[in-house]
Amino acid sequence: MHATHEIFNQPAPLVNYNLFKGNRALQDALKFNAPSLDTSSLIALGETLGSEAMQTHARLANVHAPQLRSHDRFGHRLDDVEFHPSYHALMALATSAGLHATPWLADVNGAAPTSPHVLRAAGFMLFTELEPSILCPISMTYAVTPALRGNAAIFAQWSPKLMSRDYDPALKVFSQKPGLTMGMGMTEKQGGSDVRANTTRATADGTDAWGKRFTLVGHKWFFSAPMCDAFLVLAQTQAGLSCLFLPRVPPDFDNPQNGGTQNSIRIQRLKDKLGNKANASSEVEFDGATAWLVGIEGRGIQQILEMGTMTRLDCALGTSGLMRQALSLALNHTSQRMAFGKCLIDQPLMRNVLADLALESEAATALAIRLACAFDHPADPHEAIMARLLTPVAKFWICKRGSAFAQEAMECLGGNGYVEEGGHGVMARIYREMPLNSIWEGAGNIMALDLLRALRKGDVAAALAAELAPAKGAHTSLDRLCAVLAGRIEDMASELQARLLAQDVALAVQAALLYQTAPPAVFCAFCDSRLAGNWGQTFGTLGASTDFDAIISRAMPAQPASAASPDTHPDTTLFDQTA
Repeated sequence: MHATHEIFNQPAPLVNYNLFKGNRALQDALKFNAPSLDTSSLIALGETLGSEAMQTHARLANVHAPQLRSHDRFGHRLDDVEFHPSYHALMALATSAGLHATPWLADVNGAAPTSPHVLRAAGFMLFTELEPSILCPISMTYAVTPALRGNAAIFAQWSPKLMSRDYDPALKVFSQKPGLTMGMGMTEKQGGSDVRANTTRATADGTDAWGKRFTLVGHKWFFSAPMCDAFLVLAQTQAGLSCLFLPRVPPDFDNPQNGGTQNSIRIQRLKDKLGNKANASSEVEFDGATAWLVGIEGRGIQQILEMGTMTRLDCALGTSGLMRQALSLALNHTSQRMAFGKCLIDQPLMRNVLADLALESEAATALAIRLACAFDHPADPHEAIMARLLTPVAKFWICKRGSAFAQEAMECLGGNGYVEEGGHGVMARIYREMPLNSIWEGAGNIMALDLLRALRKGDVAAALAAELAPAKGAHTSLDRLCAVLAGRIEDMASELQARLLAQDVALAVQAALLYQTAPPAVFCAFCDSRLAGNWGQTFGTLGASTDFDAIISRAMPAQPASAASPDTHPDTTLFDQTA
């Protein structure tokens, strides 16, 4: 046998590294928004998330997608979803990190950590770099838990276990489980974002220890994470569209340790989605399912809006995390791959692309963490306005930039980035995942319309001016944009211009944040390109005066514990050695 070729110039995978330690953009965003935050848990989480073992779980959970088991072999209905063990390993890690509940711990024991929304947001972003799909039930549990206060009896019994860091996937009555998760069901066939068109009917069926009880008949066209322990759903009662609590196993109030039969939630099929493969999304029918009223009957939309705000925050956080991981993979590959006599990262055109991606990633991180900070200060009038304003803005702009970002990052790996196997498959998975956050919880037009509604709440122009004031005079193009934004906001932009307004508010706030959190090289390059127009219509078109070395060096991920020697990979010195 004769060897036909020698394997060389194949970059070592990015594995066994700390996702947090090398992320300077995230670290600086945290210092700015929560200066007293204890990041020790993020350091530990970053180490775990970057491990080879967890990367393997992420791959397996996506390769072995959830399977619907509608009936057993005898013909009895099961309405169950079967997951690969790696899915459960990922869920256990996410819940043990408190990503589903950290901000609500004070409701149970009065011991929420400092800046809990910011802490949780950073952890959520880091986890997204590993695997975003399983975070759907985590995000929904985070969003739904405070809404349960609309039913004091249910909140009292469920909230401690919804905030528990124990994960139990078993189908059992809630009283027999150490930890619980929740989902939401809004969308129906005839109207996606237009929930007022919902046709599911809820018929009053008496009262009990949980309050007013209803029987549901209808359907949900998109019912994500159907294996959760309970869901908040919208249905039409005599008073109008109402919010209802729907457990998978209703309790037996005469014997609290025993649930009744499984609720009549009939899973029709699982969605065959472009990405998000590890998460089960389904179509369901309610055939006399039992549910309980949450909040005021007929005011279900108002009850749902609070939850939508939090899941939209998670969409911005998730896309920011995906951007960071795509950038890290691109930097890892190009710092090792040789072409035309030197590493790709040393080629001028590649340096332009990488620096441009680094700017986009850092700006997304800065805006997403700033939005999370606003959630930590609901009693502050300025922060309340910023939360209302920046939620649709961040959701719109960050998520809209994601798909183009992923495509450019994939191109940095060339054909290797387009294959599904091994470490390269992570990039393909990111690319398929990117459109989701832009669509989920309200697509671009819905966010633009929500921005217009936000402009009617308080003195938004003054609040935005105060937010941008620290960067006044720092860059002429930013000053010029800030000067016209106030007038456009006060004029209450028409629907036709709402997307453009969302873009410009996002860019202005991102620039102001970068001025306060990033080195001058990052701030100046961002303003020169995004605001001054010294930029093309694709990534990699930054001006020649850009400080590419400073921007790329700042963006490098932490050096993997398993990194090859400098003799084999000359550019390992570019990894962050100080983290």
